Amino acid sequence: MLAVALQHTATHGNTLQHTLRHTALYCNTLHNTLQYTAIHCNTLQQTATHCNTLQHTATRCSTLHHTAMHCNTLQHTTTHCNTLQHTATHCNTLQHAATHYNALQHTATHCNTLQHTASHSNTLQHTATHCSTLQHPATPLFSISSSNYVAGSLSDYKIEF
Repeated sequence: MLAVALQHTATHGNTLQHTLRHTALYCNTLHNTLQYTAIHCNTLQQTATHCNTLQHTATRCSTLHHTAMHCNTLQHTTTHCNTLQHTATHCNTLQHAATHYNALQHTATHCNTLQHTASHSNTLQHTATHCSTLQHPATPLFSISSSNYVAGSLSDYKIEF
């Protein structure tokens, strides 16, 4: 019986040894699987980090794109504003020129009126002088006398200075 027990123990020992080998092999496989899983998990974690970086970059890119569009709009608005400001300046210059032209035109009209009035005044003054001359009896520059007046004949007239 001891032999049977020893044989049983040896068989059991062999089974245990086989089980231990199988368990070691399974543990080795499990270790390799865990190691592969860990590597895969690290790869997934790196991918997730990379994905987050890409997402952050895409958000930043979108923000930059929005900022660029806003900047372009502001630049366009500034250009339009500068054009309007230039137009307003040009309009003010034209308005000033028109005002100056109107003032010159008014001055020219006034000058023409004064010139006409002066001409009329000179005519009136000349007429007044002439009228005044006509009103004062003139001192005769010569006299004509005749003892025998005959119409149509000047031979009997005496002219004295």
